Amino acid sequence: MRAYEMMVICDGDLEESAVAGVINQATAQIETAGGSVVKTDKWGRRRFAYEINHKNEGFYVVLEIEAEPGALDDVDRNLRLADEVVRHKIIRLPDSEAHRRGLLGAPAPAVEAG
Repeated sequence: MRAYEMMVICDGDLEESAVAGVINQATAQIETAGGSVVKTDKWGRRRFAYEINHKNEGFYVVLEIEAEPGALDDVDRNLRLADEVVRHKIIRLPDSEAHRRGLLGAPAPAVEAG
């Protein structure tokens, strides 16, 4: 298993229920592919630094995910095609950061300088 972080920015004009629907659909696809969503962090509506697709604000959601390599390919493709999604980004977390967040089991022991 590997640890990933996925940020989804939905259209700011959407209702929270529509945003929840997009996130629930992505979560279901992740679980179908054998992964699991460990944490969902809803940041809410935020103003963009610059205009994107004639929009000035979006609804931000960050998910921490444990999945096998390649399990998020369908999720990535579906988010790219979704009209409600302005932008999304999936990154693989380094193992040290994943352990620090408690995603891949117990945190790694601290290395002592000596």
